[in-house]
Amino acid sequence: MAWYLNSYHCYQCDQYWVEEWSCGCDSECPYCEARNVTALDCQDLSVLVVEEDHRFVVLASPPTAEHRADYKPVGAFETPTLAEAFADEVRLRNSA
Repeated sequence: MAWYLNSYHCYQCDQYWVEEWSCGCDSECPYCEARNVTALDCQDLSVLVVEEDHRFVVLASPPTAEHRADYKPVGAFETPTLAEAFADEVRLRNSA
């Protein structure tokens, strides 16, 4: 499932916050409870590359994820360049 880090700015109290969601959706302000605050930015976190034990592991949020990303490893590589290239392939495959 797609997973996003959404950045928000409240139109009512002028506060900023971030939340992770399975979509780029509106939210409620955690400071003043204003409703329908639209995300300013959505960063796609569906596929990540992390360094573990001198290797670069590609993690993907599976279609079964609902309330959290629940990342699963889908590949491990010796260099970050190879890992990012594979992550791009996974992103492309998931967007089709």
